[in-house]
Amino acid sequence: MKLISEIREAWGWVGIEPVEIVGENDFGNLIIRDNAEKYWRLCPEDVYCEVIAKNRKELDALSIDREFLVDWNMSALVDAAKANVGPLADGRKYYLVIPSVLGGDYDISNIKSVPLTELIRFSGDLAKQICDLPEGAQIELKIVD
Repeated sequence: MKLISEIREAWGWVGIEPVEIVGENDFGNLIIRDNAEKYWRLCPEDVYCEVIAKNRKELDALSIDREFLVDWNMSALVDAAKANVGPLADGRKYYLVIPSVLGGDYDISNIKSVPLTELIRFSGDLAKQICDLPEGAQIELKIVD
């Protein structure tokens, strides 16, 4: 239930009313069922949370869609992360230190592990800050203690 609260707090601004997490991968991507029986994908490395299926039937169709499964499983990247970062401890996920939307590469030099709750909070906060920017906009990151 704590994870549902984290999702609601970090990503509620996109309109999601999370009820249940029905899937997760090693990079903290989540498939979330909402209160209207729609299914959302929260993708921290690309900082988005959007509807991927309007009902269970559409979700079931995705579960056999090869393109979706390759993207979801991220097998080669997960294998590289396990070999270089190490296996995941409970509650932790791999992540792109510099998210792809900020120019970060899907490369082992840009991968670490982090608690899933921090990944959800960070990606939601970043997404909210950049959601209205046009493609290619220049941004300035400020680190605040």
